This record gives sequence, C-alpha cells and structure tokens, in this order.
Amino acid sequence: MEYEVIIGLEVHVELHTESKLFCSCPNRFVQEPNINTCPVCLGFPGAMPQMNEEAVEQALKASLALNCEIALTSYFDRKNYFYPDMPKGYQISQYFVPIGSRGSLLIEDDLGSEKQVRIGRVHMEEDAGKLVHSISGEGSMVDYNRAGVPLVEIVTEPNLRSPGESRRYLEQLKSILQYAGVSDCKMEEGSLRCDANISLRPAGTETFGSKTELKNMNSFKAVEKSLEYEIDRQKKILDSGQEVISQTLRWEEDRQETIMMRGKLEAHDYRCFTDPELAPIKLGAEKVEEARAALPEMADAKAARYGRDYGLPPYDAGVLTASRALADYFEACLAIYDNPKVVSNWVMGELTACLNEEGQEIETCAFGPEKMAELLKMIEEQVISGKIAKEVLVKSFRGGKTPRQVVEEEGLLQISDHGELEAVVEKVLAENPDSVEKYRAGATKVIGFLVGQVMKETKGKANPQLVNELLVKKIDG
Repeated sequence: MEYEVIIGLEVHVELHTESKLFCSCPNRFVQEPNINTCPVCLGFPGAMPQMNEEAVEQALKASLALNCEIALTSYFDRKNYFYPDMPKGYQISQYFVPIGSRGSLLIEDDLGSEKQVRIGRVHMEEDAGKLVHSISGEGSMVDYNRAGVPLVEIVTEPNLRSPGESRRYLEQLKSILQYAGVSDCKMEEGSLRCDANISLRPAGTETFGSKTELKNMNSFKAVEKSLEYEIDRQKKILDSGQEVISQTLRWEEDRQETIMMRGKLEAHDYRCFTDPELAPIKLGAEKVEEARAALPEMADAKAARYGRDYGLPPYDAGVLTASRALADYFEACLAIYDNPKVVSNWVMGELTACLNEEGQEIETCAFGPEKMAELLKMIEEQVISGKIAKEVLVKSFRGGKTPRQVVEEEGLLQISDHGELEAVVEKVLAENPDSVEKYRAGATKVIGFLVGQVMKETKGKANPQLVNELLVKKIDG
C-alpha cells in the first residue's frame, strides 16, 4: 500500500539573553555543573520569579521573523509534571495564549518547488535541567545550569511530507533565527533542539494515523536519518496489518535505530493553568511595529542584493547568505578588498574547506576578514601565485600568523625575475621536445602542460602569466 507521510516538528530554541527567564542567573553555556543556579531556578519554596523583559523582546523578534500574528496580551501557565530535571514539579510555559501564532516560512519541496510550511505557534517557556546518566546504568545526576533558561518553542502544523523537507525546514529556521539575532542555534550546546512527530496514512485519505514522537536528535542529519528509519518501521507495521502504537522514541545514533522511551502523553495530563505569580505580557501595537521595523535584512533579501549590487550568481549568493556569520564575514572582506566574485570564490572554496577540516565556525576562526583581504591583495599584486596562496591560507589559518608573515618566513614570494625564469623555461623546453613540436603543429593547449612543468620546477612560486609569455616567446622565436 502507498502511504502519505505526515510530519510536524517542535523546535526548542534558547534565546540569546544575559540572564535566565525568571532570575538573574547567567544564561551561559558552561561545562561545570550546577554553578549558574539560585533559589528561583532550583524551585525553592517561596522563591518568586521575575520576568526577563529582554527574553520577551527576543521572543517577539522571533515571532515576527517567522511571519506570526502577535498576541498583544499573552500569559504564562504552569505545565505540571514530575520529573527530576524540573525542580518545581511544573514548567512555566505559554500553553493557552502563545506570543506568536499562525506563522510561516518558505522552503523547497522534494521536487524543487516552493512550499510554505505553516507554523502553528511560537511560545515562551523555561528550559529544564539536564540529566546525566552513568555509563554503568546504576544512576543519574542532574545539572540545573540550564534550568530556567529562556526558550521559544516553535511548532509547525503537520504539513511536512518527507525527511528532506524536514531538514530543509530546520536549516531555513536556523538561518532566520540567527539573522534575527535571537539565538546562536548551536545544536552541540543544546541551544537548538528538535522533536519530530510522525505518522503515516493511506495515500488519498484524510484521517491521521497514530503518531510517534522522536527525541534525542543532535543534528539535522540525525533528524533526517531518524525520520527515514521511522517511516520504514511504520510501513512494515501497517503492511503486516498491525497498528502503530503512539509512543515517544529516542534516536540511537550508534545503532541507527529508534528505541521506545515511554507511552505518549496527552496534553490534558499536564493539568495546565495560568501561573498566579506572573503578570500577563502586554505589548502595545506600536511596540510590535517598532520591533518589526527593527528586524535586520534577512537571507533572501540579502541574496537578492548580492546579485543586484555585486553581480554574484544565485548559487554564490545563496551559499554566502545561508549563514549570517558567513555573510558578515564576506561583507567585512569587501570593505577592505572590493572584488566580490574573487572574495566569494575564496570564502566558499578554500576558507570553507579549512573550517570543515578543522571543525571550526566562521565567527570564531582566527583567519579573519583582514587576513583574507591581505592574502587576496598579495595575489593581485603578484607577490604570490594563486597556487601558493592556497598553501599560505592553510598555514595562516592553522598557525595564526598573517599571510604576509607566512610568505616572508617561508620564502614563498612569487618569482617574477625574467632571468631566473628564462633558465627554468629553457630547461623545461629541452626536456619536453614532443610538447614543443605539438604546439608548433597547432596544439596550443599543450602550453598549459609546459606551464605546469615550470611551476613544478619552481615549487609553485613562478609567476604563471610571465611563464606563459616566456614559453610562447621561446617556442615561436
């Protein structure tokens, strides 16, 4: 039987604030457990929460960036459940009236067409602590550093239809939130976490099937892989005539399979009610419009501008603007070295390769825009060749020295002395008489081979343009 896949995603995003949602503890990722805590975020009796206005502003920005309708009055509610990572026995969330609702963003579907993903709600809530399980399985410990950190939960409508669409949605969502400046969205630090709800139904029908919820996915690739696995698992169950059990599953990365955690809880199990200790959030229409006007230029608009103002092809513009940090780096380079296409090629090519190889992020790497500009100026001034420049970039990236320091210390200056190069050219021509005859017979492309031989003799330091001129002159002369 053919099935239609129904996927909805719930994404928790840590807001980029100085302090937690209801106390003054630092909102900062640290390795040492339980140091960013106080009576409020530890749930001590009598400790009173105080709302963080900065968190509300960030949640408003996130909602506007996702094209949501804004609730001018919203509330905090108590979501009651007992679990070791929630010290109060309840979580403060926005269950009944979220700050944002009925939003959307655009992605490509699996056929390359534009698709609108509907966002049902964006609501604020406090984060829970983190359980650390012993390897032996004998017990668990709790780190409450994360307890009380301000979150927005972004919930889609169930209109994603494949693992690929889900991944592209997450990539677009991450880009939008980073551009809006509300979160760094680092999955490895837990500042962006995704749960997926998935069900299958016979193609052409309208009734939803029993859904399962997937957790413990620490990368976009893991989200895609776990959904692929769960689709296959549910298909086999349905094809055998059995029913899919609604339950919560965790993704086991090492085993590449889903494992049952618990039966699926329904919303009424949380016994939600409005928090009596927190006043409503009241936003004036003027404040909302001010926040909307203050949103920065987003990726799509920036990509269009790169094509219009810099003449970059759509592919380059799309790659450079997919990440706000990469776009900022590109523009900082242009402010020093005004050649958009050359900068684009080096940022997307050699620099990105170094970042991937070293596992670094563009915003924290030591090879800043000023070093890239210095490197490209040396190529333009024929101080070094493009081939040597690639070597210089890697050494500067890894060692921290400027490109010019690397060139001077390692003797990598480009050879542009006619006399020195003529000797090498004559040697190469003498060693390759067949290539010389082919060139004279009209096979002019062989000149590229001869240039390569000269570059090899000079270990890449020869001026390639001058080498080409000398070769042609010697052969024709």
